[in-house]
Amino acid sequence: MPDDMTIRSATEADLPRLTEIYNYYIEYTAITFDIDPYTTEQRQPWFAQFATTGRHRLLVGVTGNGVVGYAGSHQFRAKAAYDTTVETTIYCAPEAVGRGIGGALYTALFDALKGEDIHTYIAGITMPNDASVALHERFGFVRAGLMHAVGRKFGAYHDVLWMERMSGAGAG
Repeated sequence: MPDDMTIRSATEADLPRLTEIYNYYIEYTAITFDIDPYTTEQRQPWFAQFATTGRHRLLVGVTGNGVVGYAGSHQFRAKAAYDTTVETTIYCAPEAVGRGIGGALYTALFDALKGEDIHTYIAGITMPNDASVALHERFGFVRAGLMHAVGRKFGAYHDVLWMERMSGAGAG
């Protein structure tokens, strides 16, 4: 993690930068299956799901250069029986990849969620993505299943690896 990085809850003022980071992955990678970049206004409903307390959080890593990454937990499915399961998300600015930012963000996220009524954390990872798999394994996620060729982007079909972390793994 960069020495000058701080981690805090995201604010609405961060949304343009969060959108910029996410749009990079839409435009240049298959990591997300979104196809069209978002405007900041279009990304507002996504941002509105997060709070500074409770199960659904969004944290940002900030250096002297501004926001360099984010990690969050959000609703997994809309049915009430899934309420104690959250899906995690993590993105680093492309120029910040490989600097320990993702690990620092996940550490802060899981620390913030300790004590919340969360039983299971879920992560979906477009394959291949060895770095993301390794990051999730480092935080106690295990492979739960592989869905074959479920997303088509850039003219190719992509698999999605689902990973899970039970709260008994120290998650919260």
